[in-house]
Order: sequence, then C-alpha cells, then structure tokens
Amino acid sequence: MTALTTAPREFALAPPRTRRRGAAWLKRLPLMPAMVFTVVVTQIPFLLTLWYSFQKYNLNYPNRARQFPTVANYRAVFADPIFRTAALNTLEFTAVPVICSILLGLGIAILLNRRVFGRGLLRTLIISPFLVMSAAAALIWKYSILDTTFGVLNYVLRPFGVHDVNWIGVHSQLTIMTFLTWQWTPFMVLLILAGLQSQNEEILEAARVDGAGPWRIFRALTLPHLRMYLELGVLLGSIYIVQAFDSIYLITQGGPATDTTNLPYYIYQVAFQAYDIGRASAMSVVVVVATILIATLALRTISSIFSDETLSRG
Repeated sequence: MTALTTAPREFALAPPRTRRRGAAWLKRLPLMPAMVFTVVVTQIPFLLTLWYSFQKYNLNYPNRARQFPTVANYRAVFADPIFRTAALNTLEFTAVPVICSILLGLGIAILLNRRVFGRGLLRTLIISPFLVMSAAAALIWKYSILDTTFGVLNYVLRPFGVHDVNWIGVHSQLTIMTFLTWQWTPFMVLLILAGLQSQNEEILEAARVDGAGPWRIFRALTLPHLRMYLELGVLLGSIYIVQAFDSIYLITQGGPATDTTNLPYYIYQVAFQAYDIGRASAMSVVVVVATILIATLALRTISSIFSDETLSRG
C-alpha cells in the first residue's frame, strides 16, 4: 500500500512543467504501438533504401565488391533519358487524372446531392468502380473494353465508322489517363459529397431569400466550404496516383516503347529485371523527395487560389 500511495503523492508534488509533460506522455502512451509499427514498416525500409542508394550493388554480380559511399547512382539517374521520360509521364499521368477526377467528382456530387428518385441506387453505382480491385479492373479494361477485335468500345463505335482501333497501342497514354480518371472519380465523389452534405442549409436558404442565384451561391458559399475537401482530394489523389503501377503493368507494360513508362514501373524494371539495386534505390529516393515537393506545391497553389478568391470577394 505504501508503494501505491507514494507515487501519486510524488507526482502531485512535482513541478507544474514536469506534471504537464508526464500527463502529455500518458495521453500519447496508447498511440505508441501504432507509432512503433509505422516506424518499423515505413521509416526503416526508407533508411535501407537510402543506404543502398549510395552503393554500387547489382544482383547480377553478387561477388563484386560494393563501393560505398558513392554518388554514381544519382549521377546515372539524372543522366538517364528514360528516367526523364518516365518523370514527365508520371507528372502527366498524375496531373491529368487528378484534375479530371476532381472536376467530374464535383459535378457528379452536386447532382447526387439533389433530391432525385433512386438517389441511393445512383450513389452505389457511381461508387462501384472504386470498390473493384485495381488489377481486376485493369484486366477488364484491357480484354473486355479495349481489345481491338472483341472489345466493347470498338463494338459501340462501329456504327459511327470506327473500326478495330488498337486503343492500347495507338492511344496508350490516353488509355492510362482515362482508366485512372475512371478509377479515382468515385473517391472524389464520396469526398465532395460529404462536404456538400455538411453545408449549413439555413445559410443557403438565407442566400436564396436574399435573391442570390444558383451560380452565385455555388461560387460564394459552396465552393469556399468545399475548399478543405478539394485540397484533401488533390493531396490524396496525387499521392496514390503517382504510385500507379498495376494498371500500367497489366494494360501496356510501359509501352509502346516508353510512352506509358512512369517512375514506379521504371524502378521495377531496374530493380527486378536489371537487378541494379543501387540505381533503383537512388531512383526511389529521388521519387520520394519529388513527390513531397510536388504535393506541397500543389497544396500551396490551391490554398493561394482560394485565398485570392476570398480577398476579391471581401
């Protein structure tokens, strides 16, 4: 009993700063297992990747002595023309689907937010592409929709004079961007729809009573209210779409040539086909740093657009 009653008394007599620090640690204690797990599965692999990026390490030559430290991998990465092509493809495959899915998601969410017959069924149908496994969806698109001979798309367009178009070979980039937009638009719909349903109806009704039209209400009230949802959609969409691998691997295999080779697919080729672990690790580090910079720049750009819009209205 003495030991049990002494500890709280000593804690109570401790300086206020120490008590606050101890109380803060007690609040964080339940989160420690999740934090440890996150560090183990994310930060330790990244540190190993950083370590390998400064080594000349190729699995084709396991007995060759490794060079450490060396920046030859980073020099090779920035001098590689295929890497530059893959970087440009990655920017294109990220920016276009994110922008298109945000715009489509905004329009569809506004329609689904209205009181229409079968709204629940319509929401389920709109969300369904996001629930399909990405690999299964990619195979369905490749063989059931885009196939030159038996694809549904060519069958539908045949009465309009379009015959046996090789969509994957001739329009490979458009195919990948369309697939990614189709895949991520439901996510944007869910996100924006949640924002629309959280809007205060009394404020909207007051604006209608004051004579504001639908466009004025959307521009002055709804769009600023959706700011945080749109920013979150851009951030999450950029983070996930920039990692697109399975759709490119299953639909185009990075071709024709390097037309649809993005950075994740090129890193896969260097690491698991050329077995150059050092150069692939250097590419991974460059991609992580570039992704952080691009996501930060995109968020600041969107934030400044909304801020300028607010100041202009003020």
